[in-house]
Amino acid sequence: MKLEICANSYQSAINAQKAGADSIELCSELSIGGITPSYGLLKKVSEEITIPINVLIRPRSGHFCYTGEEFLVMKENIKICKKLGFNGIVSGILNPDNTIDIQRTKELVAFSKPLSFTFHRAFDCVENSKKALEILIDLGVNNILTSGSKEKAAQGIELLKELKQLAKGRIIILPGSGINATNARIFRDAGLHQIHSSASKIIATEKSIFFGNTIQTVSTIGNIKEILKVIKNA
Repeated sequence: MKLEICANSYQSAINAQKAGADSIELCSELSIGGITPSYGLLKKVSEEITIPINVLIRPRSGHFCYTGEEFLVMKENIKICKKLGFNGIVSGILNPDNTIDIQRTKELVAFSKPLSFTFHRAFDCVENSKKALEILIDLGVNNILTSGSKEKAAQGIELLKELKQLAKGRIIILPGSGINATNARIFRDAGLHQIHSSASKIIATEKSIFFGNTIQTVSTIGNIKEILKVIKNA
């Protein structure tokens, strides 16, 4: 079983590599669900990390319906990721009724090539997961990052297993949300081949008169190794 670390910073990415993670999803601002990292972070990580890195392409927080201008921003960020030699793109676009935006997703998948394409947890907003699965397979998506339509992936384990069976190897189901060393085994025992985790801890909490309470987290070597110990050992 493979472990992808959702890294929200340079330090998180370095820790993921040092701890032996199989890959990284690089993003910023996990507290709001993640957005595209800055160019500076992308460049530094591309130069210093050797394990595969997939980059989140999300121009802002909030819903997954994007304006024409936002769509162009997403494409520009994908161009940068291709130029810097990343492994893959992580993104997703929905219609206002929370169905897959087929045309724009098709464009993003094609525009991202030869990089792999992961449809992110916008998938969990879709009402008919099984129909959405077939649509994404037809569009050439490589992976689906999903919690099984629940807040935490452990709660969605039955749907995750069902989606894997329906996929029949045509697409990878990548469970994510709330996965840690205490529950990682259930995904391995369910026959899933990869998991996605931030493996993080809070390292600072600050109160600001401008921004309220802010929390800084980092993916730690210890947490990552604990998960790896669970999923790599028989």
